[in-house]
Amino acid sequence: MSLSTERLNAYRIMWTLVMYDLPTETKKERKAAQKFRKELLDDGFSMFQFSMYVRHSASAENATVHRNRVKTKLPALGKVGILQITDMQFEKMELFYGRKQQELPIIPEQLELF
Repeated sequence: MSLSTERLNAYRIMWTLVMYDLPTETKKERKAAQKFRKELLDDGFSMFQFSMYVRHSASAENATVHRNRVKTKLPALGKVGILQITDMQFEKMELFYGRKQQELPIIPEQLELF
């Protein structure tokens, strides 16, 4: 397997999923929840559902960088889960809106310049 094929292998490309349930009863809690959401967006995550964000990474090493970055931004209160899965596993997901099946999000194209 060539290096470029290995880099684009569906078992090597990773998705990082961040799921959270944060308290929003007080103004301070709402501000912390908004800050956490903004930090996810700033790090390249996209909203998949309310309180669930996903990020595509070209490799497990790159996904680990983003997982560790999320861990440094955790709010003081609430519950946060971080899950990393391969592109192949993500592809097997079935999405429904009501009873109507939906297409998976479009996988971003990766451009490497070296």
